[in-house]
Amino acid sequence: MTSIAHHSGTIELKDLGPVHRLGYGAMRITGPGIWGEPADREVARQVVRRAVELGVDFIDTADSYGPNVSEEIIAEAIHPYPEGVKVATKAGLTRQGPDLWAPVGRPEYLRQQALLSLRKLKVDQLDLFQLHRIDRKVDAEEQFGVLADLQSEGKVVALGLSEVSVEQIKAAQQHFTVSTVQNRYNLTDNGSEDVLDYCETEGIGFIPWAPISAGDLGKISGPVEAAAKRLDATVAQIALAWLLKRSPVMLPIPGTGSVKHLEENVAAAQLELDDATFAEIAAAAKA
Repeated sequence: MTSIAHHSGTIELKDLGPVHRLGYGAMRITGPGIWGEPADREVARQVVRRAVELGVDFIDTADSYGPNVSEEIIAEAIHPYPEGVKVATKAGLTRQGPDLWAPVGRPEYLRQQALLSLRKLKVDQLDLFQLHRIDRKVDAEEQFGVLADLQSEGKVVALGLSEVSVEQIKAAQQHFTVSTVQNRYNLTDNGSEDVLDYCETEGIGFIPWAPISAGDLGKISGPVEAAAKRLDATVAQIALAWLLKRSPVMLPIPGTGSVKHLEENVAAAQLELDDATFAEIAAAAKA
């Protein structure tokens, strides 16, 4: 086994323990629109297995990816889970079709989905259970409360949030220890800068979803492409290396359904941007 992910360093997640700072997002081992079966289920399993072979020990999924498909494939691929590998899942978004997502945060629904995730992942405890979205139609305190209950009952080891503000994190912290926050963040979308800063202050793992944002990288192509050429890397690898350097609590989870792209993404752990390159790219991103 060749461990490459360890070059990204480690982060100690509250209640969960240490994981390498470059993980894998298992959203794209499903069908188009994150709906239904992948084109080849065995290829999807190979991607998950290869991630672990490369030293990735943090895999992020959700009940809504497929729905159900991603969690099932992860279990098929690597259960019983290798020592140290953590599988994080989420609940709180329902699916009505390809690319359709609707939040549902009723406590009984969140509890049901947690129990179903235990079954699909074939575990007695979920390593990390994240509230996929706060449902505005349901009292947030009720949503936080059921997560805390699941943890106190031993069904969940650690708890996290997704797409939240600093104020919402603080509200959740009144009910449980927030281990991770998963917000959209990349070189072309830094709208969660205040959340990242708060997570760094609090020692909360920050999981940037859509970490590469490949379709928008052309907006800052100059310094990114220059760095890629100089370091013999891809622009996606530069984007990931930049995130890793941005904060010690950063935990990118680039997702793909391709072994080749997975290997390219994980190789970003071996890249190290110098301070001048980092600053130049940061300036271009803000501009």
